[in-house]
Formats: sequence, C-alpha cells, structure tokens
Amino acid sequence: MFYDLNVPINATTSTSLSKKGKGKQQTLSSPQFTAAQLSAIDAHLDLLIHLGYTVICFNQTVHKKVDPKIHVNVLNELLEKLKSRQGIVFLKRLSVILDEDSEKGFGLINANTSYFNSYDILSLIPTNQATFALACLTHTLPSPLTTHIISIPLTLPRFPFYLKHTLIRTAIKNGAVFEINYVGALGGESDPVLIETGAAEAHGGNAKRNWWAAARELVRVTKGKGLIVAGGVVTQADMRAPRDVANLIALLGIPQDAAHAACTSTPKSLVLRAQTRKTFRAVFSEPELVIPEGCSAPTPSSPSKEPTDTNRVSSNTKDGQKKRPREDDNLDTNPKLLESVSGTIPVGQDNTNKKKKRKKQA
Repeated sequence: MFYDLNVPINATTSTSLSKKGKGKQQTLSSPQFTAAQLSAIDAHLDLLIHLGYTVICFNQTVHKKVDPKIHVNVLNELLEKLKSRQGIVFLKRLSVILDEDSEKGFGLINANTSYFNSYDILSLIPTNQATFALACLTHTLPSPLTTHIISIPLTLPRFPFYLKHTLIRTAIKNGAVFEINYVGALGGESDPVLIETGAAEAHGGNAKRNWWAAARELVRVTKGKGLIVAGGVVTQADMRAPRDVANLIALLGIPQDAAHAACTSTPKSLVLRAQTRKTFRAVFSEPELVIPEGCSAPTPSSPSKEPTDTNRVSSNTKDGQKKRPREDDNLDTNPKLLESVSGTIPVGQDNTNKKKKRKKQA
C-alpha cells in the first residue's frame, strides 16, 4: 500500500463584503469547481491509481492565518463531487505557511478546534527560524491541534533556517515527520510553496540544485528517520511511480529499506496517529469486546462447594513445602487431646505430679 499525502487542490471562491455597523466583514461563499477542474482532478487521480497509489490525500494550502469566518474547506465539496473508486482511500489535509506575519498567531487555537476537526491531517510549512522552532516544540505535542507533518520548502534560493539537532529530535520524538516533495527534484515548476511564498523565480536548474542540497541536509540531520515522501505535483508530466520515488530519494543517502518505508509504513503510522487528534491527549478510546454473531457471551462458572483434591493439596503445602500436620487436625487419633477437650483427666497424670513433689521435698 503506497501513500501520496500531498495532492494540491486549488478552487475558485467568490468573496463578498457585508457591512455591519461601522466595520466591514468579509465572507466567503462555498467553493466553486468548474467542469474542467473536476475532469482534470479525475484524470489526475486515475493516473495516481494507475501508478500504484492507494491512499491519496488532498492538500489545501493557506498562507499566513486561518480564519474560520473567511476560510472555507474546499475539500468537503470536492469529495462529494468526485466519483467513488473502490479500494481507494481519500484524506483531507490542511497546510499552513508560516512567515513573520503569522508567527504570533495563525489560527491554531482551541476556539477553532471544531473547525480543524474537518481535516484528517494538519501540517505546517515554516519559513524562518522562529516558526520552525515553534512548529517542532509546541505544535507537535499531543493536543486537538497537533500537526503531524512539518514540510520544509526545499526549492528556495537559500535555506530559510538552520536545522538544529535538538529541534529535529524533539519533533520526531513527539511523533511528527518531515516531508520531502519530489516535485522539486524535477524542476519545481509546479511547486505550490514557491507560488504562495512569491519565490517563483527559483525554477528550472536553480530549483533542482537547491532541492538536492537542502534534501541532503535534511537527510543528514534526521539520519533517515521520520521522513515521508510525497508528490506535491500539479501537472501529470511530473508524476512518478512509488518505486521510482524510492530510488530517487535513495540517492540522498537513505538506505533502500528506509526509502521504501518513507512511501509505505511511515505514512501509514502517521495516518493512524493523526486519528488520535480527536481524542484526549492522543489516547485511543477504551477497547470494547465485540462478540460475533452466533456466539454466546462466556458466563463465569460458579465455584464448587465441595473441596477438590487440588484444594487439599494447596492447604497442606506452603511455598512449595509440605506443612507439618498439627495435632489439632487429628483429634480422633490422639486420646490425650480428646480427653482434654472433653474435660476429663487422663489416667496416670496424678501419679506423675506426686513423684515430682517428693523429689522436690527430698
């Protein structure tokens, strides 16, 4: 089972201004997908399925800040309009590009938790050292707004920040992963991060050179752990099969098994971990016993009143050693104990007492 957790989706939305009191409030209507866009997305999905991908995640990118009053989840309507495909899993992802303006607040607050629950995966794209430290230390902790993917723009003309080992280890320990989009290795003409950040001049050969240098640095710092590979591809000419992608990132210094895991097992564990975002501190719910049809529930057996042989053996043994029989247990076979209990004095007891007195007097 191969995963592609970055299929960019762009939709046209109509804006309207409504006056309310002294101020103006901007609202957005529902997204509008044209027939040409839907047919292009269907062709895109058909090619991905033909290449061998079974789990496909649609990615909606937001710049600076997420405001529920203005922002619209375009992926909900898209999934309703797409035709169903048997055996294929569709997921929804929200990516937030962090810059200097969105450093202090970009919408990931507890008041907007119900809005972010409509997305399956949350990811952050830091562009400076402060937002990178914030994404690794704060937003990877277990919470309803946990971000499990940190996507680093690898095709920028200059690496935006320094990859510190402490930040990388902390993020991986908290369960986050770092994403490598192979679209940059093909030239980056369709890289949506470049379009959003305004660095569209880094295309062609410059983008390829920047991608290889930055990807090697990321692999060196992470030591090949906590990495996933996604597409981020818009045009069909840039799509590659999962095996080709594994061979491509193996050139970065990743072993073959780790390169294969970046497309299969690591994204799978990420998707399962992302489901715990809606539980308390990322804990799964209490398991329940499910009894199949036609089977009766087991009933507890009532304890027997009569002692068994095992009970007798256990009563006479202690710590693996046989207990010495007490005299009280054998009243029938001990006449002295029987007479003392009945109140009678055994014969010969007075004679022994008289002999002791004579010896003392002598």
